[in-house]
Amino acid sequence: MDINSLTERIYNRNKIAVSRAISVVESGNENSTLLLKEIHKKTGNAYRIGITGPPGAGKSTLTNELIKYYRKQNKSVAVIAVDPSSPFTGGALLGDRVRMSETSTDDGVFIRSMATRGSLGGLSKKTIDAADILDAAGYEIIIFETVGVGQSELDIARTADTTFVVLVPESGDSIQAMKAGLMEIGDFFVVNKSDRPGADSAIMALKTILMFRKHDENSWLPSILKTVASEKLGIEEVAEEISKHHNYMIDKNIFLARRKENSKLRIKEIVEDIIKNKIWTPERISDLNYKIEEVVEGLTSPYSVADTIIKDFKNQIK
Repeated sequence: MDINSLTERIYNRNKIAVSRAISVVESGNENSTLLLKEIHKKTGNAYRIGITGPPGAGKSTLTNELIKYYRKQNKSVAVIAVDPSSPFTGGALLGDRVRMSETSTDDGVFIRSMATRGSLGGLSKKTIDAADILDAAGYEIIIFETVGVGQSELDIARTADTTFVVLVPESGDSIQAMKAGLMEIGDFFVVNKSDRPGADSAIMALKTILMFRKHDENSWLPSILKTVASEKLGIEEVAEEISKHHNYMIDKNIFLARRKENSKLRIKEIVEDIIKNKIWTPERISDLNYKIEEVVEGLTSPYSVADTIIKDFKNQIK
């Protein structure tokens, strides 16, 4: 594969090249590392927005309306819809591109569904790599729309500049029981389908639980917005809140600090993944399977087996 030719077409926002590049990073082969190293100098310009929340909250409809809002401002938009992995193919299951077909034909819009591929956080590492490609391609807004299943969504906060949580009035009774993770990652909250009964009680429940978030006089205090995305109501307010949060981070000098911390965590994960893949060769996995019986029978300790594996790895890299 000609990396230079591919990167030049990416920089010119050639959709076929961008799609191919994302497929390359999904494969995780040697070319993906070369590609990501090459394009990195062109990244860092896009504003990354995370949208999460329970299934059925209307995240895709809200995302679609946000795309239209930003396109009216003449901003290019890329969306990564993070789906549960298909148990049959490992591919994206929900197919958000079908739901967003109205905007997907726009030259200034790129939409890609990606599977979580077993990532507990819902955002696989390959998704973050894909966002770098979209950033390098010059898309000004990158939106992550995630499966939204609770505390495991914490890693979206390490990827997006602004994250908001979408709920529905029916969430009112369960908000108090929500795991802290989902509540902690929201820079603001959206109660969608707010024309339904129970919207006000859901907002009150949210306000109550948000009172327990740690904060001081300089802290950003999350707002709670109402939308009816299917009727295009409240979309502008959501976009304005994103902008308000962005400006707050810049004013408080925490925008770059947040990106630095996110980059540090990402580098640690990359290093851990590389080492893990080097350690767990087929031979070591076979040896581990052989030793398991001795561990279960009490003839040796799991720590002893781990020590043996690590010593073998150290000898390999000398």
